[in-house]
Amino acid sequence: EKSVIGDTRNWTEVQEFILEGFPAIQNLGKVLFLVHLLAYLASIMGNILIITITWADHRLQTPMYFFLSSFSFFECCFITTVIPKLLAIFLSGRQSISFAACFTQAFVFLFLGTTVFFLMAVLSLDRYLAICKPLYYPTIMNPRMCFLLVAACLSLGFVLMVVPIIMLSQASFCGSHVIPHFFCDFGPLIHLSCSDTSSTEMLAFVLALFILLTSLLITIIAYSNIVVTIVRLPSAKERQKAFSTCSSHLIVLCLMYGSCVFIYVKPKQTNRLNSNREAALVNTVVTPLLNPVIYTLRNKQVHQALRDALSRVRV
Repeated sequence: EKSVIGDTRNWTEVQEFILEGFPAIQNLGKVLFLVHLLAYLASIMGNILIITITWADHRLQTPMYFFLSSFSFFECCFITTVIPKLLAIFLSGRQSISFAACFTQAFVFLFLGTTVFFLMAVLSLDRYLAICKPLYYPTIMNPRMCFLLVAACLSLGFVLMVVPIIMLSQASFCGSHVIPHFFCDFGPLIHLSCSDTSSTEMLAFVLALFILLTSLLITIIAYSNIVVTIVRLPSAKERQKAFSTCSSHLIVLCLMYGSCVFIYVKPKQTNRLNSNREAALVNTVVTPLLNPVIYTLRNKQVHQALRDALSRVRV
């Protein structure tokens, strides 16, 4: 149990933290640096390709691709919050990070992560309207509505994450300043605080549960209706086409929910810190790398747009 420190001690006593990274495999630092650098560059390039092709090809200027390009943009920002510091850890071992930079990183990471989750729910809603309510779809998902939905995802992400991060930044950090992680995540920071953080932990748990369950519930309801509608389609070709537009989205969702439920949905953030590092790697390296691959390789419209773009370049 953490003891509550008196007024004589406050959070200014810790001016910086040390990010521990992966001490057990430190001897593989340069190899891991190269692997993760390539994964990071591939993620960025893949997501930029999706954004570019969406804006360049008029056939892809639909609500689904608008949401998908927004998702790709936020994903680029999300991984850039964490990966450069991870690369520095692989090159030089432990890495120091100032108090302000640490809490800024934690906030931006959680804020963008929450935004991405809500955006995935919006993508589910978009697919539901396109497949189940095709006559109303162009009217409902007009450009203004698309913009408002993305703005709402951003606003929700900001509002939900700013309070627990401010609360934690006001706690006392007077003991160890070594974070057993490769970035400033909420759980490891809770673990280092010597204040009574039970109320902050409970708030974080409730918010994580709310974010994951809300987006999951929207997705389940949307896809239950989609499945019913697809099954009722008269031809096998129509069923296959309808399902192919949803399958990529479902694969990405499974990867995201799996790692995030493991990391964040537990009342005591101090549990399983070591295993959180591996789960966080899935969330910050593996999933962002697979997203562009999943969305481009499984999408005939994107294939055609890429072929047309390449043929124009050759000419």
